[in-house]
Amino acid sequence: MHISEMAAVGTWSFSRPAVERMRCMLLARQNATDVVETAMAEVEDDVDTGRHIVGRGGYPNFKGVVECDAAIMEGVPGRFGAVAALRGIAQPCRVARKVMEKSPHSLLVGDGAEAFAQDLGFTSEANDNMLSQHTATAYREFVEKNKSVRGGHDTIGLIALDQSGNITVGVSTSGAPFKSPGRVGDSPLPGCGLYADHTVGAAAATGDGDKIMCYCPSFHVVQLMKQGLSPNEACHAVLADIKRRIGDDKCFEIGIISLNMKGEVGAASSVEFPYTFWKQGLDSVEELVINQTNPNKQINILFLLIILWVVK
Repeated sequence: MHISEMAAVGTWSFSRPAVERMRCMLLARQNATDVVETAMAEVEDDVDTGRHIVGRGGYPNFKGVVECDAAIMEGVPGRFGAVAALRGIAQPCRVARKVMEKSPHSLLVGDGAEAFAQDLGFTSEANDNMLSQHTATAYREFVEKNKSVRGGHDTIGLIALDQSGNITVGVSTSGAPFKSPGRVGDSPLPGCGLYADHTVGAAAATGDGDKIMCYCPSFHVVQLMKQGLSPNEACHAVLADIKRRIGDDKCFEIGIISLNMKGEVGAASSVEFPYTFWKQGLDSVEELVINQTNPNKQINILFLLIILWVVK
């Protein structure tokens, strides 16, 4: 049996507990799909992470209803399942996996997705249970004062590579705050929000889903890795291609993470983007921030300009 270098990666700082859970499960020799589903479900069901646009506690649509999108994809060809505009289920990634394993279809939406979940024993909860105090207040301010939410494009994306060489990627989001009912972003769409190929690796995207889905960045990253680029090179090449096509100054919010079959991690983003990762040999989960503004650097440049002005 081929032994792979185990690894895990997640989008944004709030993925750290999920990546830590994945680390522990991978070290216990658990399957990559179980690892991603379990870690994702814990984040989805945590009302405190809802403000990051994920699962329970997520922001509702403009009618006040929480609708979630989630998907899971294995590197094995044809292994994909997703749900979109799913109401009343706090752990949509678990339903997405059931779509992959139990349904003849790959993507179920709205009432059909909820009925499928109920048929498999999932309990639909009242919408009030899906909201947190924070997001309920934000919705009330949206209705009464037309107050929007800043930075509302977070999505959790997780990738795991297990010892047997199985790679799985999952994504989950409650979508853009106060979106139109039925709106679906990039997250549950293969090639857009996520993609995996067991001969190469996997990728996941986060950001402005309405824009991201127009460029299929996750598929593009995996294809570039297939051509020999490292995960980091592939992510940056995809971002550069998007900027070239629309103009650097018009680039939307997008963050991309990737993981290849060697356990190498990469990321690129148009905004400040923290991501967390672990790979075999590391004692703990680590975090990197790309496109980080360095205030000390700004101060140093200003100080240098003052000196040059005085000397002049």
